[in-house]
Amino acid sequence: MNKLKNDLFLRALKGENVKRPPVWVMRQAGRYLPDFMVLKNKYDFFTRCQTPELATKITMMPIDQIGFDAAIIFSDILVVPQAMGIKVEMKPNFGPFIESPIKNNSDIEKLDILNVEERTDYVFEAIKMTKQALNNSIPLIGFAGSPWTILCYIVQGSGSKNFNTVKNFCFKNPELAHLLLKKITKATISYLSKKIKSGVDVVQLFDSWGGVLSHSDYQIFSFPYIKEIIDALDQSIPKIIYAKGCWHSLTNYSKIGVSAIGIDWSCSARNARYLTGNRVSLQGNFDPSRLFSSKEEIKTLTIQMLNEFGKEKYIANLGHGILPETPVENVKTFVSTVKEFY
Repeated sequence: MNKLKNDLFLRALKGENVKRPPVWVMRQAGRYLPDFMVLKNKYDFFTRCQTPELATKITMMPIDQIGFDAAIIFSDILVVPQAMGIKVEMKPNFGPFIESPIKNNSDIEKLDILNVEERTDYVFEAIKMTKQALNNSIPLIGFAGSPWTILCYIVQGSGSKNFNTVKNFCFKNPELAHLLLKKITKATISYLSKKIKSGVDVVQLFDSWGGVLSHSDYQIFSFPYIKEIIDALDQSIPKIIYAKGCWHSLTNYSKIGVSAIGIDWSCSARNARYLTGNRVSLQGNFDPSRLFSSKEEIKTLTIQMLNEFGKEKYIANLGHGILPETPVENVKTFVSTVKEFY
């Protein structure tokens, strides 16, 4: 592997001394950028995901325009269930929609996990093209959804505030839930392994809906499957876990061989450091809504966050994905504040 011109992100993940924390933001390749909106109006969501040239172009937009320390491939966590044979639509002003959600054993048996890599080949092509476009400037992140979060979408059929349909399904039919989670886990391991072979420098797992489970149920339906994925992947590649609303499992996550844990804005830096015993790097946790504040306030709050987390074992980021109407200038203020602080 050729040496990166800017390896700050990788060094922070290893816990090495750095001159300043690296900075990137979740969902940075997309919806708040005017250039992205031009492509959005021209091509539907999954066409953008499934066309390597478009995915590369979108991935590069925030790197060229804002100057983050890491790129994240433009894609979606739902390309994995799509590859397993589930029809997923992305409805405007609604989000993901699955007309025929998983309801029973027969639905689960129909899922094909054998050729997931072949059916997501467009992602790996986009990774290779993006690596070429990056020209060893900064690292590239590949990602997937956690098995629990994928299960939430394919059983509920869409997003939800509490996923009660999902919880009813899992608590009434735990054996079916685990059968489904095992299938998703195998598909995810194949998918992420191929991403690593295609050239990503880091992988991140998103457990966006882990927070709808109680602490004890989380240990049954989510944590073990994430651990299985981490254990199965190339040990030399840094791995990041982002589990929204799951501060209760920070201690557990800090002990399974991940390089960093993403923190949402509901957990303080002090608590996150305490719960992880400073064993891993932390990533986060600026509230995305705060990027609508004045530039002066963004600067003040960013500096406060940097002081609370400290320079070492830290990656500046948001506590969740960037929001669509976020002013680009405010994102630049956030990034430049991190870059200039130390």
